[in-house]
Amino acid sequence: MPRLKTIDPATDTGAGADLLNGPLKDMQVNIFKGLATHPVLLEAFLGWSAGSKAGKLTPHEHELVALFVAESNDCGYCAAAHTVIAMGAGLDDRGALEARRGNAEDERHQALLDFVAAVMETKGYVSDEQLAEFMDAGFDDGAVIEVIAAISVNVFTNFYNHVHATEVDFPAPPAV
Repeated sequence: MPRLKTIDPATDTGAGADLLNGPLKDMQVNIFKGLATHPVLLEAFLGWSAGSKAGKLTPHEHELVALFVAESNDCGYCAAAHTVIAMGAGLDDRGALEARRGNAEDERHQALLDFVAAVMETKGYVSDEQLAEFMDAGFDDGAVIEVIAAISVNVFTNFYNHVHATEVDFPAPPAV
């Protein structure tokens, strides 16, 4: 049961309901219904989330990051949501499950997941070797920045969902 208030886009009014009935009309999911109680922050989050996808990583790669971070932070809501979103970004069920475990089928994506794990484990104090391995896989400085931004977006939603106890409104993903 959610521990914080939510906005019902069918009955509530105000800036949060306007966001849910406007730009989020096709994404009236529980996390946004909760975040809509603070519409300024929800708008900032949507901008940060969109901006963090500046084009250095593919949508597929962004979902690898989101799935790994969700699993690392034990966020069932985000694991479920990003498993669904990942299907639209070219991952299959097995690929999504493996990403949550930190595994990828190709070297580039494995380097991405290894770098995300290193950033999270070291709180950003990655070694020269860890950074070089990421860059050697074909990523550049912009990708490094985009990975850090993606981690921050996902940590925010993970922690929000923990505090709020957001009800999962996506199909449950397989257990890791």
